[in-house]
Amino acid sequence: MEFDEYQNLALRTAGHRDDRREMLTYTALGLTGESGEVADVVKKVLYHGHPLDKEQLIREMGDVLWYLAVMAEGLGTTLDHVARENIAKLRARYPDGFSPARSLNRDQVSGSPDR
Repeated sequence: MEFDEYQNLALRTAGHRDDRREMLTYTALGLTGESGEVADVVKKVLYHGHPLDKEQLIREMGDVLWYLAVMAEGLGTTLDHVARENIAKLRARYPDGFSPARSLNRDQVSGSPDR
């Protein structure tokens, strides 16, 4: 499945579509909650001795993806565009693949202190 196809299908179940500000608020809060659920699955594996429930983690990751797709719509863009922009940023930051040295000195290399 392509990102744009996924986004179009996800939007069928999205509310708050009439007000972009409300849509962005709703999706930012939802994304935070679902990211916490992903972290909780991992926390339980690492610190509570639970076995990794791969299917549960995949479901939670899908919820994160849903909120990202709807958030992209709220910004008037596509999930495909978000993915392309992210890869361009990573290629500029790590042209030869990840490097701890480039990561440690990334603000000198890329001029940007963000991720």
